[in-house]
Amino acid sequence: MFKVSSRATKPQIQRGDRKLFDVKVKRVNTLVRKGKTKVFRGNFGSQSDVKRAIVTLEEGHRIDVTTGL
Repeated sequence: MFKVSSRATKPQIQRGDRKLFDVKVKRVNTLVRKGKTKVFRGNFGSQSDVKRAIVTLEEGHRIDVTTGL
């Protein structure tokens, strides 16, 4: 699961993962998590919405997050 730009499309996310991590992407699902409303010392505020992408890889491919970019 990756946090992506709110304007990113599924094909853009797929191309970016393929180029950045050198893997074959099977499918990309996206979701938008709505920001929560918070109250701090009587003042109302809200967190911003976050778009996330769930990337499914082809068999035999994996992303190793411990090595870094």
